[in-house]
Amino acid sequence: MEGVAQQPRYRVKRVYDAPDAADGRRVLVDRLWPRGVSKQAAGIDEWAKDVTPSNDLRKWYHADPRTRRAEFERKYRIELGDDEHQQGLARLRREAAEGPLTLVTATKEPEYSHVPVLLEELRETPKADRR
Repeated sequence: MEGVAQQPRYRVKRVYDAPDAADGRRVLVDRLWPRGVSKQAAGIDEWAKDVTPSNDLRKWYHADPRTRRAEFERKYRIELGDDEHQQGLARLRREAAEGPLTLVTATKEPEYSHVPVLLEELRETPKADRR
């Protein structure tokens, strides 16, 4: 249907999973480059460090993820509200509006990482548009 805006399509994959055509644009959303993975093998189109948790927050969370999950989400959402993160989110939203966007992570269990929070933020109306 021409003229009908489609919802942006986001996917999540681990960097150790093979890239495929359905991935569309592949964006690494980890602060650190995954160990033992070459840029070519990862098939990464962009490394979006500007939407990842700060090093301090990342280290704090990884020290005890089971008990710190709720507080981590709260703190990460605060970080996502700053200008740098908002610019990165806006860029990823634009890219997703053009076609599929796959958020790529090295996290063993992406569902317990920062990625679900990032996905929620990407799917929300941008803060500047909420006024």
